[in-house]
Amino acid sequence: MALKQIPDDATIKKDGQKAFECLQSGGVVILHYDVSYAVLCATDDALRKVYAAKNRSYDRASGVSGSYEIHRKVHVLPEEKKEMIRIIVQEYDLPLSVIAPFAPEDPFIGKLTPFLRGMATRDGTVNFLMNAGKLRDEIAKLSWEHQFPIIGSSANASLKGTKYRVEDIEPEVLAAADLIIDYGPSKHIQTRSLSSTQIDFRDFKVVRFGICYDQIAAVLRDRFDIQLPADPYRAKAG
Repeated sequence: MALKQIPDDATIKKDGQKAFECLQSGGVVILHYDVSYAVLCATDDALRKVYAAKNRSYDRASGVSGSYEIHRKVHVLPEEKKEMIRIIVQEYDLPLSVIAPFAPEDPFIGKLTPFLRGMATRDGTVNFLMNAGKLRDEIAKLSWEHQFPIIGSSANASLKGTKYRVEDIEPEVLAAADLIIDYGPSKHIQTRSLSSTQIDFRDFKVVRFGICYDQIAAVLRDRFDIQLPADPYRAKAG
């Protein structure tokens, strides 16, 4: 499937600003990530609207829109683990969702309302997705500059599979959005429904086997002698 050409940097910057302003005003945004389409919000009412549209259980957490810079400044990890993450996302340019602790008094996380904090953090950890594309990076940059955390999850009905194209997103989820930014199919479009790989870097537990998992596991094995489990889907398929 041919990808649409991603817009130039000026257009991405403009679209990022438009999306950020929508989020600041309490809106819901669906937009292109390299790993899949995502739905973003930043207020209590907007998050409730998203969960209702997705029919998502409140027992399931969302993530905070992050970037490599935000990860470096918010996550509390030993430097050797941060170096592992740097190598995965910068040297190998792989998308990765990092779950790691944050300081209880962290000012960025402190900007979340009690409800949003309860939905976007778990047991003193927060999940930041990195390498999700230029548009996502632009929004994360504005989020950090304005100290305005943004909550994100995949743009699909709960348990209905990740969506790589706007036209595949369920109508009820699309209807919840105040703004939709369509850049065509996601870069990492798959033949099966996968979202980003999630790893808890406290103990290297794989929370979700996702996009580029085998490459990520190979980096940790070959560079750091850390052995992650085999993707159970691939093992079963094989």
